[in-house]
Amino acid sequence: MRKRNLPSRSRSPPLLAPPPRRAEGRAAISIWRAEQRRGGGDPEGQELKNSVSNSMVLPSSNTRATSSMAYPVSLSSLHHHPNNHHAFFLPSKTNHDNTHKPIESSRISRRSIIFLPVLPSLLYASSSPALDDANIPSTSAIDTTITDRIFMDFSVCPSYFRSDRTLGAELATCPDSEPLGRVIFGLYGRLLPLTTANFKAACTSAAYRGTLVHKLLQGQFFVAGRQGPRRDRGEVQPPTGLVRNAETIDPKAFELKHARPGTLSLCLGQNDDDDDIKLNPNYHNVEFLVTTGPGPCPELDGQNIVFGTVLEGMDVITSIATIPTYKPAERIRFFNDFAQLIGDERAQTARALWDRPLKTVYISDCGELKVTKPSLSPPSLP
Repeated sequence: MRKRNLPSRSRSPPLLAPPPRRAEGRAAISIWRAEQRRGGGDPEGQELKNSVSNSMVLPSSNTRATSSMAYPVSLSSLHHHPNNHHAFFLPSKTNHDNTHKPIESSRISRRSIIFLPVLPSLLYASSSPALDDANIPSTSAIDTTITDRIFMDFSVCPSYFRSDRTLGAELATCPDSEPLGRVIFGLYGRLLPLTTANFKAACTSAAYRGTLVHKLLQGQFFVAGRQGPRRDRGEVQPPTGLVRNAETIDPKAFELKHARPGTLSLCLGQNDDDDDIKLNPNYHNVEFLVTTGPGPCPELDGQNIVFGTVLEGMDVITSIATIPTYKPAERIRFFNDFAQLIGDERAQTARALWDRPLKTVYISDCGELKVTKPSLSPPSLP
């Protein structure tokens, strides 16, 4: 076959770079067209690119600087990866002759340029939790100076459940009492003056004498001082003259945590006084709890007021914590929940027996210790 001689067509010079996208701006498109016409070597086109590059700056993303910084970007350094069509801008460096040379080591992607204005807000949002934590008061700044010392003697009455026991006899008159030991509490009188004054008045008036330790959660805390008219059951009758405790509704009174064993706290969240007693206009809460350890009790934080600590007699607290308690069966718990749901008052009475020590632990004596220097700073605490 005879080959036909086709007329030769003039081929256009190869493209130096793919055409820029519309989002890159009209300036980049006009430069690209100029480079296609002149082949990329015309000095006039280079001057045009340098003039455009001088007018383009990048905002600084550093929010800590007191003054803003600008980085000139040279469009002549517009670089295209052979496998990717996303453009990268190379920051230029100013020389003595006021010309710009691209820096080959640092490259800023177009996507990074888009998100540069968002970086200050992200940095502020990331630093805001640290500012919030700085506003939280630390326990080291709270004045926990001990102003008063209170002692309590704990004992066990083995004959409390015997049939030959005298009806109506108080626990303080137990004939075969077995002493467990003495515990000395230090009170934070400067931090919580009202709570400390009421607790001190109840101890000095012997209102806590013969009080039963009616609840014990092993490994956590025990509770004493439940109010009621029955002294033979170990209930407390608050003395007259107690002040109205406004600290129970003060948020600052709940700043201290139950962070260690031997913490003395006014029982509010775990208070199990009868509703009839709580509704009394002259009601004064005198029920307290003591943490037994071995660890902290974070579930008590924010619900009870910490107003003291154990100074001496932590071994007595530990011995009380080892006494076994009454644990109802699962079926009894189910029926009690159902009775409480339908409004049966006997459910609360039965629930008061849960977690009660199987031994009759009570406060045989209590009072205030008079010392020469009653004030004790926190670093000297045990």
